[in-house]
Amino acid sequence: MSDAIKHECGIAFMRILKPLAYFQEKYDEPLWGLNRMQMLMAKQLNRGQDGAGLGVIKLNPEFGKRYIARKRSNSKNSVADLFENIADTYSNLSESAKSSIEKLKAEFPYLGELYIGHLRYGTHGGNSIENLHPFLRQNNWMSRNLVLAGNYNLTNVDELFKTLIELGQQPKEISDNVTMLEKIGHFLDEENELIFKKYKAQGLSNLEITAKIKQELNLVNILKRGFKDLDGGYNLVGMVGHGDAFMMRDPNGIRPSFYYVNEECIVGASERSAICTVLNISPEDVLELQPGHALVVKANGNWSIEEILPAGEKKSCSFERIYFSKGNDKDIYKERRMLGTLLAPQVLKSLNYDVENSVLSYIPNTAATCFYGMIDGVNQWLDEWKIEQILKQKDDLSKEALVQIFKNHARREKVLLKDAKLRTFITNDKDRSSLVGSVYDITYDSIRAGKDNLVVVDDSIVRGTTLKRSILRILERLKPKKIIIVSSCPQIRYPDCYGIDMSRMNDFIAFKAVVELLKENGLEHKLEEVYHKCVAENQKPMAEIQNKVTEIYSYFDNDAITRKIAEIAKPKGFEPELEIIFQTTENLHKASPEHKGDWYFTGDYPTPGGNKVANRAFIYYFEGNNARAY
Repeated sequence: MSDAIKHECGIAFMRILKPLAYFQEKYDEPLWGLNRMQMLMAKQLNRGQDGAGLGVIKLNPEFGKRYIARKRSNSKNSVADLFENIADTYSNLSESAKSSIEKLKAEFPYLGELYIGHLRYGTHGGNSIENLHPFLRQNNWMSRNLVLAGNYNLTNVDELFKTLIELGQQPKEISDNVTMLEKIGHFLDEENELIFKKYKAQGLSNLEITAKIKQELNLVNILKRGFKDLDGGYNLVGMVGHGDAFMMRDPNGIRPSFYYVNEECIVGASERSAICTVLNISPEDVLELQPGHALVVKANGNWSIEEILPAGEKKSCSFERIYFSKGNDKDIYKERRMLGTLLAPQVLKSLNYDVENSVLSYIPNTAATCFYGMIDGVNQWLDEWKIEQILKQKDDLSKEALVQIFKNHARREKVLLKDAKLRTFITNDKDRSSLVGSVYDITYDSIRAGKDNLVVVDDSIVRGTTLKRSILRILERLKPKKIIIVSSCPQIRYPDCYGIDMSRMNDFIAFKAVVELLKENGLEHKLEEVYHKCVAENQKPMAEIQNKVTEIYSYFDNDAITRKIAEIAKPKGFEPELEIIFQTTENLHKASPEHKGDWYFTGDYPTPGGNKVANRAFIYYFEGNNARAY
């Protein structure tokens, strides 16, 4: 993706089902679980590079012994730094502490039976250690301790904050993290209290009651109450101090969630391919956690899949398929390739079918799979064209004529190179635009100057700033006759509020284009009309709110908006002809039929909170307020 946007987060969960000594004996690896967690997090680095955290719980600890541990890092290489620090702690243990599994578990904080890991992109708030997951809610009662981490964003934090106050709490800040921790924690406390009162009335001692609580704590009931009224997308993992644990997915399946169970362990993650790689298993063995459901694991190791909230229409994030998730997942690879194949007819039409004088390429590196699919599509057309030519000339076809027919092939070159050592996504927009010219470079003489068309595939075009300030200027050095930028996804028109850092309307080049068109066509007053509609709409109860921003785009068709986007993106004095092609929403759904969350393209949000955020984003734009809309 040429435009840098921060997005998502990644989670990892592991519950060891065998005694720790089992792994020492079978694998000669006492830290088997910890090592697998390191790999599980490393294999999901694509999901977060601003910070990483690990939480550990030990089952059945001795009184007075530490049983919850947490380690976090916000360094530039956070996962590596996190586990290097843990390794240092291990190295500093005495030989006596390492002499047996029992002693090692007692002395080494990060050896336990339950683990949760988190990788963070800082989409909102600072990036201090305090902002990093997992979060702890601590208590002297084991069964009231809560460790929480997730990939989530809530749209109704303000309303939930008021609910916490009405419950009698004093939350330390208004944020998704505090809200989730305290909301679940509140019902965890209540569940503890109910069981305590029940057995206190029967005359049991406090110590006996504590054992009963650990056995009878109803995590399903806690989750049903804790997740009630949440609006947003989420995949959360949590651990209770005595050993119960869960992984919970939102009712619309917006955020991805996968799990695997065998006799040795239970594993959960944001990426299916990560589980496959770390445990060396087939993708078919890894299951998708269904929307509104939770993987619930009891302290005794029993597990189940429970419906916590009624599932809504499944609207899994299509950006996951286009860009965010790792491309080595078997389904995502096929879908991205299909996105490219479906773009081929538009590309060929734009080239006037002049394949001989056109070079196809991509902006490194995540667009490569879509690029391969586009090559497939062009070759399919060429195969049909060659058959037609042969049939036309079948009565008078010489070897020379056949050679001429078969000379036509899709020309592909890696015209743009990226220096992996320069990480533009960690700088602000101003610094980033000045660096991109150094980050990218061209393959000189890869096309014929003044003669060849150049087609370049990108995952998406969000702001268009990198395209205008850097990419097009760099490609211009090759002196192509025409440049066609192909976006594997449709025009991004609306803010995301479920985990991606796209919240301001004026950041989107598609929105800028439609505003320009309104002005040019004497329809600028429509902006104020929509503003008043958005203000009025957001006064309604949450469940009734509709997205009024869609009206802005209704006055022009896709082609008109695309042409205006190309005008805006074209640098001053740019010599080659420039055209931009966007994927259609229909083809997006053909390529990824099971993941129809397309609100950033269509404005069709899966939750009422999304509609409210869209309206708020437009209100902020119209009022000149640069604040985030969520």
